[in-house]
Amino acid sequence: MQLKLSSKKKLRNILYIHFFIFSCLLIRIGFIQFIQGKELSELAYEQQTLDRTINPKRGVIYDSTGKNVLAQSSTVNTITINPVNIAKENKEKVARALATIFEEDYEKVLKKVNKRSSIETISRKVDKEKADELRKWIEENKLESGINIDEDTKRYYPNNNLASQVIGFCGSDNQGLEGIEAKYEEELKGKKGAIKKHTDAKGGEIGTEGENYVSAIKGNDLVSTIDLTVQSIVEKYLEEACIDNECTDGGNVIVMNPQNGDVLAMATYPSYNLNEPYSAYTEELKTSWDNMAQEEKTKSLQSVWRNKAIADTYEPGSVFKLITASASLEEGITLTDKKGEFSCNGGIEVAGVRIKCWRYYRPHGAESLREGLMNSCNPVFIGLGQKLGVAKYYSYLRKFGLLEKTKIDLPGEAGSIFLAENKAGPVELATISFGQRFEITPIELVTAVSSIANGGEKITPRVVKQIINGETGEVTDIPVKRGERVISEKTSKDVLSMMQSVVSEGTGKNAKVEGYNIGGKTGTSEDGVNTNKYVTSFLGVAPTDNPQIVLLVTLYNPVGQRSVINGGSVAAPVGGQIFSEILPYLEVNKQN
Repeated sequence: MQLKLSSKKKLRNILYIHFFIFSCLLIRIGFIQFIQGKELSELAYEQQTLDRTINPKRGVIYDSTGKNVLAQSSTVNTITINPVNIAKENKEKVARALATIFEEDYEKVLKKVNKRSSIETISRKVDKEKADELRKWIEENKLESGINIDEDTKRYYPNNNLASQVIGFCGSDNQGLEGIEAKYEEELKGKKGAIKKHTDAKGGEIGTEGENYVSAIKGNDLVSTIDLTVQSIVEKYLEEACIDNECTDGGNVIVMNPQNGDVLAMATYPSYNLNEPYSAYTEELKTSWDNMAQEEKTKSLQSVWRNKAIADTYEPGSVFKLITASASLEEGITLTDKKGEFSCNGGIEVAGVRIKCWRYYRPHGAESLREGLMNSCNPVFIGLGQKLGVAKYYSYLRKFGLLEKTKIDLPGEAGSIFLAENKAGPVELATISFGQRFEITPIELVTAVSSIANGGEKITPRVVKQIINGETGEVTDIPVKRGERVISEKTSKDVLSMMQSVVSEGTGKNAKVEGYNIGGKTGTSEDGVNTNKYVTSFLGVAPTDNPQIVLLVTLYNPVGQRSVINGGSVAAPVGGQIFSEILPYLEVNKQN
């Protein structure tokens, strides 16, 4: 009887245990089904599908005509393998073939072939000839699976160095890294496609069922404001000037239409080949490149990628007298041609500090404002600055946009460096009035003078004017951005008239071009304090009766001309050369 009761108890305990286990299983199944179901389904899908990315073609970048290509994408291939689908007896043969065709390290390729993974990348940006060689090898060796040849894209720049700091380039993943390529990444990049194929738990293909091809979508095209011909002319003369004058820190030139802010050319010397952005960019560097440390190479490359026209500030020197003259005429404190209104005796004393005229050794004597601008006489503009006062002068700096960035559609723009208004005393105001002891970027100066050239309106510079939809071809115009009126039309005409005199009879006479009314202003300044380096510049406007071009030439430390380091002798001739070619090209009518 005791034995019978013990057996029943054991049976009951076994039933309890089984019931408990069954209940736990039910709870676990319920948890997996209802709580983790979605997450596990997604994980299973990822594990059981083999995804290969298809990179889209980036949009084309055109010049201002919409015909000349500045950047485009060519079709290349990406080679990948599915190690689990390569038979064990073929692995070494496959590895050796891939290493030979694509000039890769055999041991590294073999390691990838032997991995227990679903996909490995062997080579990117493979041209058609190499891909066809692999296709032929696959066919000859009767390999039906395990090696993939997928379409990819590679960025190509047909003009090599042209406008390199403006256009920029792309990384190995086709992402824009500099210039327009980076600024307009979202427009240019397009949308990636994919090839999806179902696989088993080991990554092997499950027939062809479930294979899905998602097409890549091409990026949008851009029409830039850069004119290929104008850019080529500018780069030719900039390179010649930098070499002939031995400009140790290079130079830059900006050509802009003051009526709409379109940048027709923006060049920096030295430039670099956009198709080889990581290579030595000068003959001198090529001789030592292989022996340079990587950190030194990176620093050198970053300096040449840098667009000095928008990213580097400098003291503009006497070119800035145009701003002082404009503000003074607008405020009615001077006239253009009042004889003997000013007097230069070689310098002027401000708050106990004597500030010299550049020609202190032979003073200019009695002058009108026009003559003061033609002679680039410092005392004239110091006196005008004193009459304007700090508050009024700074209000014009704001109006001209010189206390903020221009907001040009390029990455890396720097802002100006001015002393805070509440810290500017008489001496500081005096130096600002003739263009020293503050820093601006070349694009800020060109933009400010464009307000003088276009009749007095503030304008925003731009390098892209249209976006073309990559799928539909629909064209979207980027609107011209205009701001407040800075000066009156009368003041604009008066300053342009004086600028014409600077070129016809004054310090800018080396920029004359027969048959055209060209206005301008020269500038010379120190590149930093006590550096013994100088910046020479020339700012030109043409034609003065209806300006279509504002041009700024900036040359940094022209040591080849130590005896005559000034904008009139070094930079103005370059401006004249550029004007002599681009004005006829742009069909600007000659004046009688």
